[in-house]
Amino acid sequence: MPGTHAHGAEKLMRVQRARAARRWRIVAGLALLCAILAVASLTQGASQLSWYDSIAALCGAGPAEAVASVRSIRLPRVICALVAGAGLGIAGAVLQSVLENPLASASTIGISQGAAFGATLAMLTIIPALTGPTATVGMGAVALCAFAGAMTSAAVALAFSSITRMRPEAIILVGVALSALWAGAGTILQYFADDVSLARVVFWQFGDLGKATWGNIALMSLSCVACSTFFLYQRWTYNALASGGAQAEGLGVNVTAVRLASVAAAALLCASIVSFIGLVGFIGLVAPHIARRIVGPDHRFLLPCSLIMGACLMVASDLVARTAISPVILPIGAITSFLGAPLFLHLLYRGVRR
Repeated sequence: MPGTHAHGAEKLMRVQRARAARRWRIVAGLALLCAILAVASLTQGASQLSWYDSIAALCGAGPAEAVASVRSIRLPRVICALVAGAGLGIAGAVLQSVLENPLASASTIGISQGAAFGATLAMLTIIPALTGPTATVGMGAVALCAFAGAMTSAAVALAFSSITRMRPEAIILVGVALSALWAGAGTILQYFADDVSLARVVFWQFGDLGKATWGNIALMSLSCVACSTFFLYQRWTYNALASGGAQAEGLGVNVTAVRLASVAAAALLCASIVSFIGLVGFIGLVAPHIARRIVGPDHRFLLPCSLIMGACLMVASDLVARTAISPVILPIGAITSFLGAPLFLHLLYRGVRR
């Protein structure tokens, strides 16, 4: 009998190792797909460069105009898409896990709407009050106010969660209320704005990967690396939470502390992204669901897969935005909304059916 049990345990371990290896191969395949999409995006643009010319220009060879086009315009846009998509993807996976709600994302708990109000406030009140502001000062004020608005939403949601001890899924209702509040406040500000300022606000809300500078990309990358490292460190804790808060506490997990820290880190990451590129919805909602269908709910694989899937979706959406009716570049926020809204309705339908 002891030999039978040992043989069974060994067989189970072999099966688990084979399953884990297969999932890591899937993650590696998605990373390769993401690299292919990034290269394809580098070759698309108004200058009509071929694949060979684009790669050569990236390496510094070829005409000066081609090198400037690829290195100064296309490359920052592609890297911005990779970083922003990766951050929104992994943050969405964490929010859905710790809030125990498949509809949780930066858009559904009010973070994006808070950022939109902060940016609107800066564009309509702070920037006009500056004396001859430069483009850098103006962009910095917009990013700072958008970040403050996003973090305010996260702080209010976390305060409601900790003070009232509401269930995790109820935070979505807090997000709905905050979204309505921010939208109403933003509408009042826009009502009294002049045409030029109003146009600036509207274009910011469309979402634009091309307006981020290398400094902005560096800040987004720093927050993405720091927060993603924290999320990956907590992967086993998230697996315990998947079994329910009571069972996780029985395993020694401080559920309240992990939940608050994870939501705060996800809010910080989403706020740093939205404040620089504008409103880009549904990436944080769609990417984790696709990743979950591919590699399952184990956060050892779900988190890196969501990160890579978010980057893939963002780069692919930007590629569609730049090539659909070239040379006109469509708003990236509109493309991601066309992708995410049907899935959002599908998730609602499945929830009602259950």
